[in-house]
Amino acid sequence: MVKLGLIYNQLNTLDFKILEAIEKNILKYEYVPLEIIEKLTKTPDVKINLEIDKLHKLKLVRIKRVSERVFVRLTYIGLDMLALHNLVSRNIIKAIGDRIGVGKESDTYEVLTIDGSRAIAKFLRLGRTSFKRTKIKRDWVDDPRYTWFIQSKIAAQREFIALREVWSVGGYVPYPIAYSKHLVLIEYIDGVELRNKPYLENPINVFKQVIDTVKLAYLNIGIVHGDLSEYNVMVTNDGRKAYIIDWPQYVYKNDPVADELLKRDVMYISSFFRKNYGLDVDFNRVLAYVKGESIDF
Repeated sequence: MVKLGLIYNQLNTLDFKILEAIEKNILKYEYVPLEIIEKLTKTPDVKINLEIDKLHKLKLVRIKRVSERVFVRLTYIGLDMLALHNLVSRNIIKAIGDRIGVGKESDTYEVLTIDGSRAIAKFLRLGRTSFKRTKIKRDWVDDPRYTWFIQSKIAAQREFIALREVWSVGGYVPYPIAYSKHLVLIEYIDGVELRNKPYLENPINVFKQVIDTVKLAYLNIGIVHGDLSEYNVMVTNDGRKAYIIDWPQYVYKNDPVADELLKRDVMYISSFFRKNYGLDVDFNRVLAYVKGESIDF
């Protein structure tokens, strides 16, 4: 397991300058020429080479040599370091712990905020081998210049905005604290994913929390989650509350596929509660409720 905190503590000011120089040139180069990094950091080549070797050993960069020239590219761990450095510099977080979750598009770590509170750092990692159909699914990544890093940054920004907006109207989502690059920092939810079929004190109340959040997002914000399932609903350990997570793929309600995605979201989560918690809910009535066409379901 990658220990981000241990890696971060080995970096110095020049290391971050080098990583920033590489990041600034992502759109121009797949591998950034070493001479450009030297120019941007205003550092002699001998010292740069030593630091580049260090970053390579820490797996923050990859190196390619062509003839006598050296080219360098960032890795996701390198981008992690830049995102963490930004949040540390802004006095938002002060420590990062172990990885606590791995998803198809992200890794999550527990962190400690500057005021001593626990929080979750979600690092978006679009482009993993098992999930390379991103461009087919999302119309906001259709620019051919967009690398997986840039797509992950866009996804993080989208998720932060969606969480902020849904939370502001009373939806059951984790409070978004901040974001930086491909990292979204959210409040810590002490619970488990719904896929684990946890004990629910009152299943219909928990189901209604999920559906009310879908409704608020649709009617008040004008967005559809687009990928709602038991994998992105967190239930607190006391079985009383449910929070919808993982929002970067949301679509606006006027999108041509929004209606289809809304139906899928409602049908999927209704079926899960019916099958696993014995709820007698009618999909069509629930959908009408979400759309504001009825006052109850």
